[in-house]
Order: sequence, then structure tokens, then C-alpha cells
Amino acid sequence: MQDASPLSTIQRQIQWNRLIAVVEEQAQIMIRTAFSTTVREAGDLSAGVFDLRGRMLAQAVTGTPGHVNSMMESVGHFLAKFPAETMRAGDHYITNDPWLGTGHLHDLTVVTPAFRGGRIVALLANTAHVIDVGGLGMGPEGRSVFEEGLYIPIVKCFDAGRPNETFFDFLRAGTRTPVELEGDVYSLCACNDAAARRLVQMMDEFAMESIDPLAEYIFDSSLKATLAEITRLPRGTYTAEIRSDGYEAPVTLRAALTVHADHIAVDYAGTSGLSNRGINVPPAYCRAYTCFGIKCVVAPEIPNNWASLAPFRVFIPEGCILNAPRPWPVSVRHVVGQLLPDLMMGCLHGAVPDRVNAEGSSALWNPPLRGGAQVSGAAADLPDFEVITFNSGGTGARPMKDGLDGTAFPSGVRTMPVEATENVAPVIFWRKELRPDSAGAGRTRGGFGQVMEIGTKGEAEFAVNAIFDRVANAPKGRDGGGDGAAGWVGLDDGTRLRTKGFQVVPKGRRLRLLLPGGGGMGDPRGRERAKVERDVADELVSGERAREVYGVYG
Repeated sequence: MQDASPLSTIQRQIQWNRLIAVVEEQAQIMIRTAFSTTVREAGDLSAGVFDLRGRMLAQAVTGTPGHVNSMMESVGHFLAKFPAETMRAGDHYITNDPWLGTGHLHDLTVVTPAFRGGRIVALLANTAHVIDVGGLGMGPEGRSVFEEGLYIPIVKCFDAGRPNETFFDFLRAGTRTPVELEGDVYSLCACNDAAARRLVQMMDEFAMESIDPLAEYIFDSSLKATLAEITRLPRGTYTAEIRSDGYEAPVTLRAALTVHADHIAVDYAGTSGLSNRGINVPPAYCRAYTCFGIKCVVAPEIPNNWASLAPFRVFIPEGCILNAPRPWPVSVRHVVGQLLPDLMMGCLHGAVPDRVNAEGSSALWNPPLRGGAQVSGAAADLPDFEVITFNSGGTGARPMKDGLDGTAFPSGVRTMPVEATENVAPVIFWRKELRPDSAGAGRTRGGFGQVMEIGTKGEAEFAVNAIFDRVANAPKGRDGGGDGAAGWVGLDDGTRLRTKGFQVVPKGRRLRLLLPGGGGMGDPRGRERAKVERDVADELVSGERAREVYGVYG
């Protein structure tokens, strides 16, 4: 039985705050030292601290739900291969296995033991999305995971502080960007080392022989608070579905969410089957975004850890696109997986309609770009390059606020500055601005999408490995709100491109992207006149649309 005195409770809260500081410093060191722009500019990462049973105590504020919540499962797989009692100071373990890590080969997960007084006391883990791991590159074209890049099982990349040179030889040989990839591995290990030192300093300061008592306090408090929130929900089963553009054919995501007395269960029966291309979702990634979507509505203020997620149970039928088995292709699992929070909100709209958002653009619009001889052969006008840039459409309207413009939800990654991408690759962003009339109308409107035009220096040809969605299926509004504008993919001369797959942008042409807007919420005629007039003045809503849809302008 833990001491429940007021003084001990205050001390535990102080220790909890220090723990958050430890993992946030872990994430920030990764950002400052990473080589890949996906990490240092977009923050496509996660960081956390775990007990020796592989249970996550705390996560960094910086990071994505897909990484954090699937990394939470992955540490247990590391321990199954390398039990805690076999670990030594200076060891670092790594994998990018989509089924043991965070869903695709472009994510590296590193686990590091923390030692105090010669005894292992905790584990630090992180995940980061890197630019290139060889293979076909990030895109949906692969027909198995073996075509998608370098496959790293759970191995030691550092043994008692010494680099595993055989591992690094394989790593450098298997990528188009060897310097960046090796540098990222060193960055991930360095930030874990720094967090381990901070954790031990904290334990020394509080004379903690073990983190187990603090872990039990965190887990007990989080579980009780989550269960209390669940009891406030009306019991019952609530259903919803969302359509994705898919690859060979449209994909239907169907869910039945049941609120029980002490847990919430989600059943994906009726969801489309597996795709022959890389839009399939490994089950851990499905669980990650399912739980995140529920938690955003049911218990948003409760810290995210092993215990606060335990009451959310997910059932994914075999053969379902959300339960891809090895070795099905999964490179762009986010295109489908990031629709799941909108699907969960669709279910919960039946239970707590005043607490959910309208649908947003959801999946990132992050075009992987490639050029040089690997696209144009010996006649290439540019050096070889491989780069990816993260961008987002609008989020769905909120019950009392408009949606956010050009903002990533649910992933939470930052939009990458065009200057950062132009600095590392011979590309030019000729246009990047908000897309007028793209926000779904409503009492609260959706967020605006973006218009982007991308070319290369010298107007050379280049390739895009398209991984876009919400083109054939626009984000839906709620409670009478209008749908957001659908996306569009093509060239600056109006030629349409496929929304998924490897395609060459001809010499002299530019890639043109119209990113989706978020859905609106509530009757547009109920929107405040001043807000409509402000949007018109900002040239985000046309006068014609203001008159026809809102009925309050001109």
C-alpha cells in the first residue's frame, strides 16, 4: 500500500512534473541533433520513459500519436528479445520492423537502458521518421514490405558504448542518404543517453531506489481518472464509417464503438480488406490512432500512458486493411490510419455530440520528391536528391471554434518551412498559400486547405511518389455543416495526376497541389456576420459564397 499522505502526494506530483521534463528534453535534443528534416523541422518523432516491464510512464509533449502509442507496444517486443537483466550500460537497441515498431520501415525505434549505481532502473525509447531507407522509397508502389526498403530486426546498434560496425555497414549500404541516416541513429541514441542521465539525477535528488513506486502512482491515478470519464458517457453502441480514396479501389472504414461500465470497445467489422499496395495498416498503428481518437473526446486532460489507454480495447478482423499481416506492404499506412480519429469522433457523435469535431483533411499531404539520374538517367540536369516535405489541409470545425488552417491533425507534426526543404534539395516552392473557399461552411467553419506549386531549379524534370487522400472523398461536415473542399493533384497546366503512386513531373512543369479543407459544423446561416465579413476581407471566402452559403454578405 502506497503512502497516501498529502505530503507524499505533493512529492509524487513534483516527481511526475520532473519526469515530463526529462522526456521533453529527450525529444528536444533529438530535434536539435537530427539530420533528417522530417525530425528537426517537422517533429515527426516520439520519446518516452518506460518501466522494466515495458509499460510507458510518460511521453514527451513533442511527438505524434501514431509514434507514441505504437511505440508504447514496441518496447515489450524489445524486452522479449533482450530481457532487461541482460542489458548493460551503453547498450542501444534498434528496429524499424513495422510490426514490432511503429508501422513502416521509415520509422526507427531505439530503446536504451538507464542505470543507477550499476543497476538497471528504467528504459528510454524514441521513434523518428527518417528520409530514406532504400527500396522503392516512401510511397504506395510496393507489393510487399521487402520492396519498401531496408528491414532492420531488433538488434544492438551500440554494445556497451561501442558502435556495432557491421550494423552501420549494412545501414549505410542500404540507403540513398547514408550520411543522414547514420547521423539520425546517433541522434536517437544520444537523446536517450541524455534522458537516462536526467532520470538518474532526478532519482538521486529524491533518493529513489526504484521508479516502481512512482510508476504505480502514475498508473493508479491515470486509470482511475480515465474510468471516471468513461462512467460519464451514455452506455450503448455507436457506429460510423468513412470512405478513403484507396489505391486500386475506394476503402470503407467501418467501426462500432461500445461504451461499457469500465471500458470502451471498438470493433472494425465491415471494414474493407487488404490492398495489394502499401496503404495497409499494421495493427499496432491502428490501435494507436483509434485510442488517440477516443482519448481526444473522452479523456483529453488525462496524461497519456500505459494505464490511461488500458480501458480502450480494439478488435480488428483478420484480412482487414487495418490488420495487415507480415509481409504485406505498409509504407504509407498513415494515409488510411490517420482517418481513424475522425471515424472515432463519428461514433462518439452519437454519444456526446457537443464534444466532437467535424471531419478534417486528416492524412498528411507530404509529397516525397526525387530527382537526378535516378529519375532522368544519364541526361539528368540535377544531382540525385531524395526529400520529403510535410504539409496539411484544414482541420474540422470544433463545436465552439473554427477549424485550424493548414494544420496537421491527428498527427500533430509541424508544417516544414519551405526554406528548410529548399536548403537540402534543388527544389523551389513557387506558391504556398491558404486555399480560398476550401473551408466547409457552418456556424463554426472548417479550417482552410492550402495551394502549393513545386518545381526544381532549372525547371528540370523530377518525380513525386504521390500519397494523397481526401480527393474523391471530401471531409464531411456535422450537424448541418458543409463539407470541406476535396483535394486535387496535378500539374500547373491543369493536367491531373493520380493521387497515389510514382509519377514524373515533366521538364518545364510544376507539381500543383490543392489541399483539402475541413468540414463545417452547424447551420452556416447561424454564423456571426462579423466572422463572415472578416473572411471575405481576408480573401479567404468569396463574396459569392458568402451570399449563397451564409446569406449575410453584400
